[in-house]
Amino acid sequence: MTPASSLKRLLATPKLCITFGALVGTALAGCGSASRPTPPAVAPVHQNEGFVSIPVPPPLPRTARPAPANLVNAIAELQSGFQGRAGIAVRAVDDGWTVEAGGRQLLPQQSVSKLWVAMTVMDLRDQGKIRLDEPIIVRPQDLTLFHQPIAMLVKGDGYRTTVGDLLTRALTHSDNTANDRLLTRVGGSAAVRSMIARKQLGAIRFGPGERLLQSGTAGLTWQPSYAVNGGFLTARNRLSPAVREAALNAYVRNPPDGAAPIAIADAIARLAKGDLLSETSTKILLDTMGRSVTGRARLRAALPGGWEIAHKTGTGQDLGRRNAGFNDVGLLTAPDGRRYAIAVMIGDTIRPMPERQKLIQNAAAAVAQYAATTRPLN
Repeated sequence: MTPASSLKRLLATPKLCITFGALVGTALAGCGSASRPTPPAVAPVHQNEGFVSIPVPPPLPRTARPAPANLVNAIAELQSGFQGRAGIAVRAVDDGWTVEAGGRQLLPQQSVSKLWVAMTVMDLRDQGKIRLDEPIIVRPQDLTLFHQPIAMLVKGDGYRTTVGDLLTRALTHSDNTANDRLLTRVGGSAAVRSMIARKQLGAIRFGPGERLLQSGTAGLTWQPSYAVNGGFLTARNRLSPAVREAALNAYVRNPPDGAAPIAIADAIARLAKGDLLSETSTKILLDTMGRSVTGRARLRAALPGGWEIAHKTGTGQDLGRRNAGFNDVGLLTAPDGRRYAIAVMIGDTIRPMPERQKLIQNAAAAVAQYAATTRPLN
């Protein structure tokens, strides 16, 4: 049989899957050495074209490593041995396992919630609805309370800056005014909650913004005078201990900014994998978190040399010895490139700050110890 007649018989085969042209194109493409496979172009199919049936086996599923028993035990021991409400969750971005202890309870986020405002900004950037170089003004009426370094720049008719500058200030210095000004720009708390729901981030609440959240936690109703000259602290100090305790109890019992550590760890893992934002927006957000200067005695303090961290801290109000909200969440990257999303959250405790810091440090150290004693999956 001649080559021409063999080809004619092949094209006449009735079991049809791909065009002969696609087959030839695939064969030619196989001669190259592209580093990333690209989907084949879809050509219009004509009635007189023949087809060739070539069965393609399904891809083999990637085997996920089970949660490491040593780390499971270490995290459980840390959480159970801490005096107070605490939750820890670790999600292995590349290996797929999750370890958690107390990680499904809703705990106060405090400034961890700035992460969701930033994510909303970047999501709107991906939609073409906002630009990081977009001019924005912070006016005196935008000032909030507690930590707001930008306040010293807000004079007269306001401080002119950009959306990107406010994003950096909110994430790296946890500036409350920068965060709340971004919050108004993206459409308020409802817009952030919508993003959380649309991205299916799970058990993560978003509160009403720093002013209302902190005022309510203290037992006050927000007034603009609280934003300047220590007005908030003066008003809070005038409250009776009973009023403050009742307000703090109500906040801890049902925090409007509450989130489950396991949900936060999963959201950070999905962010790292590129599931939530575009590649550029993901890089910008994680790089900015990597420049954070807050919480030097928390997660960062326990990481050995060669590790990288992109994180966001959160610290709530004190009432006597009691603290409601002491957190650090982020992405830890080992020297071998493996990544671990982690959330360590303390919702209510009377333990002093060094002990709270030590719990967070020990959780990070446990992850680093695990990574040092295991090999990456191929």
